Amino acid sequence: MMRITKHPILGPAPDKKEIMIEVDGKAIPAKIGEPIAAALMANSIIVFRYTEKKSEPRGVFCAIGRCTDCVMTVNGVPNIRTCVTPVQEGMKIQTQHGLGKWEEQNKHAD
Repeated sequence: MMRITKHPILGPAPDKKEIMIEVDGKAIPAKIGEPIAAALMANSIIVFRYTEKKSEPRGVFCAIGRCTDCVMTVNGVPNIRTCVTPVQEGMKIQTQHGLGKWEEQNKHAD
């Protein structure tokens, strides 16, 4: 797992509660409040989506929410910028292919 625990300028990282999130069906640990992208990279996951036309892999590029290279499907919602979206316990995250697809959230029987 790659995670900066002691920064030369900022000092030691604050101790935060560990939670679990699900990425492509696999449970991984994350630190509460950190961006999804940070949790993924800490678990050696660097490909977040594949482009629509050429299926090229993309991951973090700007890391400030201005581009769309880090978008993934989060809890059934496509195109979520993972670099600025904090993790939440039990979050379900999927690698996005192309523009992504909305999952039907609630089926109601009439």
